[in-house]
Amino acid sequence: MKPSARPFALPGKPERELALVLAYWEGLKRHEAQMPFWDDVKLSALPALSAKLMMIEASAKPVRFRFGFGVVGAEIQARYGGDLAGKFLDEIEIRQPLQFAISQCSAAVESAQPTYYRRAAAGGRGSSAQQGYSRLILPLWGDGRVGMLLGAFAWA
Repeated sequence: MKPSARPFALPGKPERELALVLAYWEGLKRHEAQMPFWDDVKLSALPALSAKLMMIEASAKPVRFRFGFGVVGAEIQARYGGDLAGKFLDEIEIRQPLQFAISQCSAAVESAQPTYYRRAAAGGRGSSAQQGYSRLILPLWGDGRVGMLLGAFAWA
């Protein structure tokens, strides 16, 4: 298999939940647009996945990322172990399920393409074990640039 030159490249076949979110994102594109507009996203269209979705605001200068509109799914917050709504990613403690989230968001903004991250399960049984997960970050157009990101998780 030839490795991808693009960091956080999508796998050939993403997990079922992530494939559904990716198909939704693709369906929102207008005409020949490379990506959908952020204000076209209606998370109510994905009710079964709402606990696994998040919106992230992307500021231009300096480039920073913040959990936007108070949209951080309940399952994401429960697995993180705290409230994330309205917080900047560079101000929170980086732990599961947000390892490499800033890098992945940066890659999505820079490439204007979907990005994917997978973390294998770690440890053994018990409280120290970490469940594996996959994360999809999808860029959204707004204000003449990638202004928002749609994130989705799948747990192993």
